[in-house]
Amino acid sequence: MKFGHFDDVRKEYVITSPQTPYPWINYLGQEAFFSLVSNFAGGYSFYRDARFRRITRYRYNNIPTDEGSRFFYVKDGATIWSPAWKPARTPLDRYECRHGMGYTIITGEKDGVEVRIRFFVPRGVHAELQDVVITNKGHRPKDLTFYAGLEWCLWNALDDFTNFQRNFSTGEVEIADSVIYHKTEYRERRNHYAFYASTTPHSGFDSDRETFFGLYNGFQDPGAVLEGTTYQSVADGWAPIAVHRFDLHLEPGESRSLTLILGYVENPDEEKWEAPGIINKKPARAVIDRFSSPDEVERAFTDLEAYWDDLLGRFVLTHKEEKLMRQVNIWNQYQCIVTYHMARSASYFESGIGRGIGFRDTNQDILGSMHQIPELAKQRILDVAATQMEDGGCYHQYQPLTKRGNNDIGGDFNDDPLWLILSTAAYIKETGDWSILDEQVPFDHDPAKAAPLLEHLRRSFYHVVNNLGPHGLPLIGRADWNDCLNLNCFSTNPDESFQTADNKKGRTAESVFIAGLFVFAGRDYVEICRRKGLEEEAREAERHIDEMIEAVEEHGWDGEWYLRAYDYYGRKVGSKECEEGKIFIEPQGMCGMAEIGKDKGYPLKALDAVKKHLDTPYGIVLQQPAYSGYYIELGEISSYPPGYKENAGIFCHNNPWVMIAEARAGRGSRAWEYYRKIAPAYLEDISEIHRTEPYVYAQMIAGKDARRHGEAKNSWLTGTAAWNFVAISQWILGIRPEFDGLVIDPCIPAEWDGYTVKRIYRGATYEITVENPSHVEKGVARLFIDGREVPVNEHRGPTETGVILPLAPEGTTVKVRAVLGS
Repeated sequence: MKFGHFDDVRKEYVITSPQTPYPWINYLGQEAFFSLVSNFAGGYSFYRDARFRRITRYRYNNIPTDEGSRFFYVKDGATIWSPAWKPARTPLDRYECRHGMGYTIITGEKDGVEVRIRFFVPRGVHAELQDVVITNKGHRPKDLTFYAGLEWCLWNALDDFTNFQRNFSTGEVEIADSVIYHKTEYRERRNHYAFYASTTPHSGFDSDRETFFGLYNGFQDPGAVLEGTTYQSVADGWAPIAVHRFDLHLEPGESRSLTLILGYVENPDEEKWEAPGIINKKPARAVIDRFSSPDEVERAFTDLEAYWDDLLGRFVLTHKEEKLMRQVNIWNQYQCIVTYHMARSASYFESGIGRGIGFRDTNQDILGSMHQIPELAKQRILDVAATQMEDGGCYHQYQPLTKRGNNDIGGDFNDDPLWLILSTAAYIKETGDWSILDEQVPFDHDPAKAAPLLEHLRRSFYHVVNNLGPHGLPLIGRADWNDCLNLNCFSTNPDESFQTADNKKGRTAESVFIAGLFVFAGRDYVEICRRKGLEEEAREAERHIDEMIEAVEEHGWDGEWYLRAYDYYGRKVGSKECEEGKIFIEPQGMCGMAEIGKDKGYPLKALDAVKKHLDTPYGIVLQQPAYSGYYIELGEISSYPPGYKENAGIFCHNNPWVMIAEARAGRGSRAWEYYRKIAPAYLEDISEIHRTEPYVYAQMIAGKDARRHGEAKNSWLTGTAAWNFVAISQWILGIRPEFDGLVIDPCIPAEWDGYTVKRIYRGATYEITVENPSHVEKGVARLFIDGREVPVNEHRGPTETGVILPLAPEGTTVKVRAVLGS
């Protein structure tokens, strides 16, 4: 069942029914000021850090869901309604929500009155604009009252929800010139405030929540709206809000435009006050004055559109499959950028309170957005490397506001360091900028312990070498990629986190997954060393990789698939010897990507086992059989009910590893089959089952053991976005950056006739046409560059089936035709 449709021309998803199976959201902002906005205009805003600079309040796990934060009402006679349907929930004559690239437009119509609100964050501005147009589409004059409001969060989102003995006494505002300034705690330790402004004079206001709503009223029936008034309340403690009231008279066909601005300001300490007790409003006034001009609002929106057109214009697919084009050209790339900015910190499933920027998370996220934002990716690589420990280990997370490691989470997730090698290699392959390796980067954020980034990569590599277990496989530490496989935890306390509990100190629990990642990423480290003239280091690293391959072949192979791990007692995990959890997806994908045991046929056997045991109509489950009870030696993975999350759920993040492994094995039809099963654009027709947004990936889909098989959770912020873009663009479509240039190495379904890709690479434009007249799955047989056929064997890249294009000068266009065949 559909609740809307895609508008590919405008790059929008258009929601036409307000009662979606779950709130469907969008992200606004590109730099420092961010907002989440749902199809009900819900959500919240923050500056840089969703915990420590939360601007508007949001109630998670609330009934009804997604109320508060922003709210809009129209009072038309005795009828009260909301243009976004909620919170009033009065039935509308027409409703539409258009989620676009960095903006959302919500339109509601009732009894001949239309209200259209466009939400966006202009580039370079720390503010959300709410561009409102109210139109009388009827045949009679209308006297209306329009309300626009929001609820302030008291900055620290965790404290805001817990420390009521303090917070009910701290709320402070100032009101001046149709602007409500939120200055709670500003006179103490803060140098920042927020504001909610109308660029045209309002008819009235409220800033005290109880006064506006009434103590026993809710968002659906605020007392002031029922009375058609406001009370000009000035918050003093309790719960500060910001509400603007506009009394409007509209003739038939007449429209009124309003611009509302939710902004954030930081003042230098010496410029905090314009008078005793009066905040310095000059920076806020500059923003308000700028957007008092409708032309300036429109210019800012046009600039935002151009920004996204540029980012999405760097990889453009033309294909007969419409759903594939919208997935590749629009929504997957858009989600990659959003996930780069947010990591896992702020969504409707992640509160922005408990998580910062994950070390492994962000290194993976930038793999999907590297071609769009290489400069930002470079800075993120340097930022995350600065949280690495001297022994090569890492803080598992760091806070975006301070860029310092998060001690509450700590480290010892032993896969973390290796992801830094992959992201750095991806940056060099994309840009050709080898100077990043010479950047001086601190260890543990201590400038006195700075070393070149290359040294950080070396310590990442040897952190694995120096932490091997009894079988020569990497020690797992607290966990590897799967944070819920806690082989050293042994937790019996329901009040502690599996990830931060005290671990047993044995050095026996090993991860085959990390072994596969070590081989896969280690080859990039070897190549980097070799190209930096460090031949001895390259040879030594190769020796360790070869030894790891031998260890996996001897101790990590279970006969038909790769083992998952060895537990604290040295027992196999993910083996046919186990009663439950016999086979896991992660090592099959990663070891298949690394092609461990290729000469013995291991990758193909493992991938066949995935198909046989783990595949479902909605994607590949994480393991089978599901755990039916709690296994203390395995940890959190067995604490979930069967079919959910890590206990045999479809963890979408690792599905593309299997797609890539299938592509490396030359099985394009199988890779394509898996791709379509979890690609959101292909799930739109089952939205009532899938529930979350049909335009972005979710982290998890309930597996075949769950009662709600096919239902998704944790949408938007997931490594699924980056890895699926890598899988489809680099391995299935086969347009892949390498150290020496752009590789063409498709692995596609045999029935495909071909496709074209425009790829911006190192400043040049490559217009690539792939033809498949023989209907094969893999192998470039003929190559034409700018109309001239060139010998294929002279352009073979890192694989026997692909070709590498010569680097073109910046600003030039290269026309390429690759013909597949045997």
